[in-house]
Order: sequence, then C-alpha cells, then structure tokens
Amino acid sequence: EVHAAESVAYLNRALVRLQDIWEEIGIPEEQRLQRTNDVHKHIKGLLDLMIAEEEELKKRLVKGIQSYLKELNNLCSELQLPPFEEEDGCTMLQMEKNSRTRLEMMKEHKKQRMEELKGLISKDRELCDIMCTTPFCIDQESVPPLQQLEAYRAYLDNLTKEKECRHDEFVSIKKEIIVCMDDLERHPETSFEMDVMCEDEEGFCLSNDNIAALKLLLSQLQECKAENELRCSALRTKIQELWERLQIPQEQREALSEHMVMSKKRNIEALQAEVQHLEVLKMQSMKSVIEAIRAEIALFWERCFYSQEQQQAFQPHHDDDFTEELLNLHEAEVRTLKKYYEDHRELFEGITKWQANWTLYLELDKKANDPSRFNNRGGNLLKEEKQRTDLQKSLPKLEKSLKAQIDVWEQEHGKEFLVNGQKFLEYVQQQWDHHHTEKEKEKLERQLKKTKQTQEDMLYGTAMRTPSKRRIAGTPTPGKVRKLNGTSTISTPTSFLSSGLGGTMCQSSIQKPPLSASKGLGLRTPGHGKTPRALDRNKENISHLNRNTPSGTLRSQDTQDHTFTFNSIAGSYSEFAV
Repeated sequence: EVHAAESVAYLNRALVRLQDIWEEIGIPEEQRLQRTNDVHKHIKGLLDLMIAEEEELKKRLVKGIQSYLKELNNLCSELQLPPFEEEDGCTMLQMEKNSRTRLEMMKEHKKQRMEELKGLISKDRELCDIMCTTPFCIDQESVPPLQQLEAYRAYLDNLTKEKECRHDEFVSIKKEIIVCMDDLERHPETSFEMDVMCEDEEGFCLSNDNIAALKLLLSQLQECKAENELRCSALRTKIQELWERLQIPQEQREALSEHMVMSKKRNIEALQAEVQHLEVLKMQSMKSVIEAIRAEIALFWERCFYSQEQQQAFQPHHDDDFTEELLNLHEAEVRTLKKYYEDHRELFEGITKWQANWTLYLELDKKANDPSRFNNRGGNLLKEEKQRTDLQKSLPKLEKSLKAQIDVWEQEHGKEFLVNGQKFLEYVQQQWDHHHTEKEKEKLERQLKKTKQTQEDMLYGTAMRTPSKRRIAGTPTPGKVRKLNGTSTISTPTSFLSSGLGGTMCQSSIQKPPLSASKGLGLRTPGHGKTPRALDRNKENISHLNRNTPSGTLRSQDTQDHTFTFNSIAGSYSEFAV
C-alpha cells in the first residue's frame, strides 16, 4: 500500500509538472488534454504489459512444477522409491525449486544405476565367455531396483569365485598332466590336449564340460602311468628273480640300474629287452635255474609250514629230466606258494614269532636248570629270569591271538588251517606236553643220580672237593695227626661221619676192611663206651635217604645188598679212633 500511495503521488506530481511545462510552452488546451490521455494510455499499457509478463511467469512456474512432479513420480516408480511429497506452506517459486532439485537428484541416481548395470552386464558377459555359462536374467533397458542390483552383484561375486576355483583347478590339473605326459613321453594329439598344453592359461574355457574332460584326461594318463609302473614293477621282479636264479654278476646288474627306478617308455623297452635276454640265458642253463627254483620252493615250504606229505605231493620236485615243461611246473608252484604265503602272511608271521619265542623260552628254561649259571656276576642271571618270566606270560597271549585268527580263517575258507600237517593248537599243545615230559624226566634223573651218589658216598666216601674259602659256622677244629698203618690222617672224632653222611667228607686213605670183617666189628668211641653223636646223625641221614628214594626201590636194594654199609663205616672209624 505504501508503494501504491507513493506511485499515485508521484503520478500526480508528474501530471502537474507536465501541465506546467505545457503551459509554459503554450500548448493549447485541446493538445494538453490529448497529451494527458496519451500519458494515461502509456502508463496503463505499461502496467498491463507488466501484469501480462508476471501472469506468464506464474503460468510457467505452475507448468514447470506440474512437469517436475510428473517426472519425479515416474522416476520414483522406475527406481522403486516412495513418491515425492510437497512440503506444506511453500511458495510457488520454492516449490518449483524443490521439485527441480529433487528431479535432478533422481536423474543422477538413475544414471548411476544404469552405469552400474552396464558394468555388471559387461562383467557377466566376460565370465560367461570364460566359463560358458548363461548370462544373468535382467532387463537391460529399465532401471533395476536396488534389490536386483544387489542380487546381480552377489551372483557375479560367486561366479568370480567359481572362476578362480576352476582356474586354480585347471592350473593344478595341467601341471599333473604335463608331468604324466613327460613320464609317458607323449605329445598332445587332440585339439583339446593342445588347448590344455597351451601356455595361455587365461584363454582356456573353464566350463564344467572342459573341467570334466580335463579330469578325465588326467585319470586316463594316470591309468596309463600306473599300468606302466605295474608293468615295470613286474618286469623288475622278473629280472630280479632271473638274476638270482642265473647268478648274474653285480657288474652286469648295475648296468641296468637306471631302468630299475624310472617307468618311462624307454625304461620299459630296456626292461623288456633284459627279460628276453635273461629268458634266453635261462633256457641255456635249465638245470641250474630249476635247482634255484627248488631252493626257493623249499624256502616257501618252510615259511608255510608244509608237512612232509604236502611236500611230497609236488612230484616234479624229484624229477631229474630238466626240460622246459619241468621249469614251467616249478615256476607255477613258486607262484602258488607265494600267493598262499601272501594271503596268510599275518598268520605265518605270528606262528614264526611263536616258534622264535618258544625256542628262546626253552633255551632260558634250560639255563635256569644249569647250576653253573650262578657263577655269572655280570647281571645276566636277573635279565634271563625276567625274560623267561615275560615269555611265560606272552606265549599264552600269542597263542590265544593266533587261535582267534585261525578260527576266522577257517570260517572264511571252510577248512582246517594246518601247520606241518596238523592243527596249530595241537602242535602247540604237543610242544608244551613234550616240554613238561622232558622236565619231569630230567627231574627224575636228577633224583636218581643224587640217590645213587649218596649211596656211593656211604659205601666209599666222598671224593675230594675244592675247599671253600670261608669256614662254615660250627665246623670243628682239626685235631692232632695220628698215624695208622704208616699213613697220617686227621683224627677229628666227628669229622669223618658228619662229612660222609652229610655229603661233604673227603675220600679216606684208610684201607676199608672186608665185608666179613666189618660185619663182626662193633661200634666204639675213642674214650668211652657211649654212642657218639655222629652215629645219631648217620641214622637220620640214612632214614632221610630211604624216604627220598623213589618207589622204595632203592631202600629195598640197600636192605638186600648193602646192609653192611653203616657197620663198615663205623668199623673203619673205630679202627681209626684206636
């Protein structure tokens, strides 16, 4: 309103000023009225023009706002974003500015999405070309939503990882293929093999079919390599056997050392040539070869615990007509024995272990009964005893384990497992029974020998033994030396009887009286008529001797044949004491 009042006041002043100027100039009244109307028209036209321009501006703003809002709604729909909402209380200009700014942002967002989509599509095509896969299903013209772009990125990330895995697998398999081809001395033949062996690893198509074909090629090469190795192994085994049978010198063997390790084509050819050469030599020295095979057969008979009947069943073993047919029969028998031994190796090794332990146990048990072992001061006595005790415990456990294995074997094969023509457990029980019988026999022999020695000592006195360094407690001090029939001897009253009846007396130099004389002599003591204590001990020893005599045979024999023994000794002592 102030601007309007000022404009009206200015217009009035302007008209007054114009009137004054016109009067001074002397313009007539009619012209002054006309000029006043022109001023009004000019002012009105100018105001109308200004109003029209502002109206046009308003129309443009309204139209722009409507256009922006429409385009914004379309973009929000394409981008799957919430629709644009106008702010309340905004002027037309502010609304137009906000709409225009929001539209520019939405267009930039759309542009970014489309550029990202374009990049993902390009990467997808590249991976599809390398891996021969189907492209990701997505509309390339429309703006993708954020969820779809995220899924596209995740798909390409997984595809990239798969491509890296396939590439690593391809590189690894390629290296193995190169090694196999080098070992087989083989060159690429097919186009696929050439693509595999090409130096450009990135140009190889990493499709599932190609990876599968790659693995198949590697497996085929490995099979060929394994066949060559088995073939070489068989040739080497054959060569070793022929070397041993033909007794080839070591110098000639070393000439083939290079081919005894590698399994390449040239190695196979060299081994085949050597086998052919040795076969010719084998035919030329048929007798020595068959004898060598017979020695090998005998070795396997021993390992397999063949009985004499089983050995005799192979009749060609005794044939002296050394022909190629006989050689073939022996070689077939060796192969059969080898297979039989390998099939039952665990059992045979267990039985061999039992036999070794059994032999060691018998040796240790024999040493345990040897009195000379007590002279050993090196500590072996304790070790041997501990070892013998351990074997006593381990042998039954081993027998139990072997019995379980044999039971399983017999159930699987439906026949008995024989060792030296009889069941293993029967063989074991036979060994134990024989051992116990031998021990009882040795014990009885020792008892008989001891009894016999005691009898001889009582008749003739004990033989001189090496005196011990230490005097036994209670041993009487030697007495004076007396002469009897010109012979000096120790005159200890009790030494002769106690040593003679106790097993430690020395052979006396006194002439024993004849049996008839000894019967009539009475027992006398050196100074008194009492019975000496030695006589009591003698009686005890005699009674003990009779008790220890097996089956009472020795006691009856003493009663019948040696009733004079005690009287003879006592008579000799009485003569000696006088």
